[in-house]
Amino acid sequence: MRGATHSRRTFLALVSRALPGAWVLASGRLRARAGEAGVVTGEKTLDGLLSQAREGRWSERPIGERVGAVGMALRRTPYVDGTLELYDDREVCSVNLSGLDCVTFFESALAVARMLKRGGRTPEALLTEVTYTRYRDGRVTDYASRLHYMSDWFFDNDARRVVRVITGDLPGAVPFTKRVGYMSAHPEAYRQLKANPELVGKIARVEADINARATHYLPKEKVAGARGLLKTGDIVGITTTIDGLDCSHSGLCYRDERGVVRLLHASTTRKAVVLDEDLASYLAGVSTHTGIMVARPLEVRPAGPSRRASSFFLVPGAGGGSRGD
Repeated sequence: MRGATHSRRTFLALVSRALPGAWVLASGRLRARAGEAGVVTGEKTLDGLLSQAREGRWSERPIGERVGAVGMALRRTPYVDGTLELYDDREVCSVNLSGLDCVTFFESALAVARMLKRGGRTPEALLTEVTYTRYRDGRVTDYASRLHYMSDWFFDNDARRVVRVITGDLPGAVPFTKRVGYMSAHPEAYRQLKANPELVGKIARVEADINARATHYLPKEKVAGARGLLKTGDIVGITTTIDGLDCSHSGLCYRDERGVVRLLHASTTRKAVVLDEDLASYLAGVSTHTGIMVARPLEVRPAGPSRRASSFFLVPGAGGGSRGD
């Protein structure tokens, strides 16, 4: 789940001013601007990823392997929370490769993998991909347009063929009947909801839509029996006992050289992106984890998302984050 005190990044310095897509170096601190489309942080990290991608010819790999390669390259990136919450009064898409949380980690790995296939090599191209997957129908309007709940992210991106939700195809999967409602029940925990009470009703309507859908999850005691069907790059939402939430953590599947399916994630306990133990053992070790939802990335279509992120800030350095284990 994303938002407020449970969210991600802060961002970097170069600004597009005169014409859409034109950049001007910005000195000093990041400042708010009317009509700001997005902010990207971590120029050196992006340059490093692009360099590794060229050397390893990642763009020629299937999308799941590309996602896995990017995720592995992001290991040791610090866990940083709250990097999406830039302003009280508006929603601005931000990407921080210098600090990641459990959601921004998989989101960034997927975005870079999609961007590489299209031939994108710029912060603007990265911002376009993140915008397309993070927001309902790929459009930023306000805080409620962000896909805060994991099952909602899966549903919306499945509908737009970014991913295919495969949870129901896994042996042992059962209906997920838990209701979401944490955000509308705890608006004080979210910066924009606290500052803009009128958004709480919008969030509540989103929650009602989520609760009306038929969704599945794979209980954690069934994960070992299904691991033969999981692939590198599969996106995992980890379901929880916490009241009002569908998932409290997320990450990627990564099948190692021994064929073991392990969890690649931004860990709050280890304070960095790590390749953890095998997925089934990881889930068994956390009492509040109840199971998983799984979505498989689909190859990008030639046309791709429309280029909505026409102006943005590029900010050197800095950190980001969400909640997880």
